[in-house]
Amino acid sequence: MAEQVTPGVLDRALAVLSCFSEDEPELSAGQLVERTGLASSTLHRLVAVLVDRGLLTRLPNRRLAVGARLWELGELSPLALRLRERAIPHLMRLYEVTGENVHLGVLDGPAERASVLYVGRVTGRRSIPTVSRAGGRGPLHTTGVGKALLSGCDDAWLQRYFGASPLLRETTHSIVDEHALRTDLAAGRARGYWSTREEMTLGNVSIAVALPSVDGLPPIALGVVVHLERADERLLSRLVQQAAKEIHSEIRSI
Repeated sequence: MAEQVTPGVLDRALAVLSCFSEDEPELSAGQLVERTGLASSTLHRLVAVLVDRGLLTRLPNRRLAVGARLWELGELSPLALRLRERAIPHLMRLYEVTGENVHLGVLDGPAERASVLYVGRVTGRRSIPTVSRAGGRGPLHTTGVGKALLSGCDDAWLQRYFGASPLLRETTHSIVDEHALRTDLAAGRARGYWSTREEMTLGNVSIAVALPSVDGLPPIALGVVVHLERADERLLSRLVQQAAKEIHSEIRSI
């Protein structure tokens, strides 16, 4: 029987750091007390240590934000050093030839709460607005890169994924039925790329490709997001497939 581990300082520190999000990158000490359930005195001592170590920083408005040391440590991850840094030139070239949003994502988390973690993104003035960002997350079932990542999961993993909780509908076009989504994933395997049509955002189409597995890295997918009116799937799929091959060749040699 596994030994029970009492939550310690590290667990409490992670609870504090996990309170910050893209929507709320700055929080007050009071908000942290409310969200972590920690006693005010405990929270203030813990925050003082996190600030001292550079994991949190105090802002002029007396609120708190993620510190530079945490960012520095994150940049040492293989997702940054091995994947993103080597992939960026290829993402840039794909953006230059398409003028569209380019996303590089990996599969993150256990099946029951898995999501796309975006490790790279290139966009510009001509690109349509999207909700993704580097370091952000997205659902698997309504994004092109998400479907590409799901396609590589075995049936046991997929059973846990579908059995965890109902899939959320992002738009009226979202595929939330297990059978329909499995059919869609199979269609993507047959043609060599995966797509979504207004399933995450109305008016947007995404085209994505899964990269072959690479030792030491999670499953990877590359995709572009374009407006429905200029979505040339054949052309875009070829461009994304070529870029994916180049990225895979670059990172597998390390």
